[in-house]
Amino acid sequence: MSKVTIVGATGNVGTFSAHTLASIPYVHEILLHGRAGRENLLCGITQDLVDSFAASGQAVDLSWTTDLEDARDSDVVVCTAGVPRRPGQDRLDLALENARIVAGTARIIGECAPHAMILMVTNPVDVMTSVALKYSGMQPNQVFGLGTHLDSMRLKSLIAKHFRVHVSEVHTRIIGEHGESMVPLWSATTIGGIQISNLPAFSRLPVEEMVATVRSSGEKIIRNKGSTVYGPGEAIATLVRTVLGNEDRILTVSAYIRSEVHDIGDVCIGVPARINRNGVFPVPIKIAEDEVAQFRESVEKIRSITQEMLQKLQE
Repeated sequence: MSKVTIVGATGNVGTFSAHTLASIPYVHEILLHGRAGRENLLCGITQDLVDSFAASGQAVDLSWTTDLEDARDSDVVVCTAGVPRRPGQDRLDLALENARIVAGTARIIGECAPHAMILMVTNPVDVMTSVALKYSGMQPNQVFGLGTHLDSMRLKSLIAKHFRVHVSEVHTRIIGEHGESMVPLWSATTIGGIQISNLPAFSRLPVEEMVATVRSSGEKIIRNKGSTVYGPGEAIATLVRTVLGNEDRILTVSAYIRSEVHDIGDVCIGVPARINRNGVFPVPIKIAEDEVAQFRESVEKIRSITQEMLQKLQE
């Protein structure tokens, strides 16, 4: 049985994540963390969730705190803390503001819960994953980000709808930045085990339109309802369940890579990784030449911004 701490639990994603995590059979304790001054809100959220668990018959020990050191003995720390992206704002515009928050959070987690895994959700998630890795002092396999996992699921859903098949028949991935320079891997996309390019209908697939839809999906949701909640919340639960269940699933998350993708690396970015109780392990892959070029550009972009953020944090 495991303990999960949610940092930034007063935000919409943090609150909904607590609701989704409670349904994971391996989770017996959830700690909601919020900043000082949010005690009443944390208390209210906790009581509301406790009532929800009572109604659904879930036996989860739920508590709240404003002291991050209470996260000790956590198995997974989900970090959603930070300033949310505003309509029209690029994820990368958030970088320095959120980097300061993440650096302080990661430092404390590294000290009080050194054996935990950190799941970074705060945007821009690839940069924040690198910040968390550096300031926590943890090993690369212990720190990962939501990355392009949800983007991959969005593309999967669009492909399934186009081909009129069950979503489970579609396997696809988006790697690279969780943002503008994301890279869809059509070379690794299959439907019912058949390479998508071998299907005659692929020639009529609106590839560019689909990718544009995925790329702008978060911005559209934010513009229409203020924030993305349910998609990220469910994606977080999937990743936590994969870790705590020791499932060895290969999912596309933001992880530190050295040379696993065509000798491109030294950055935290979205890649396929094997995930289990011991951590997150990027899987070496070979992809099409045009995808390699796009991925290289995405890596260079994120690496440059990451280096800039880390330098500014030291000033």
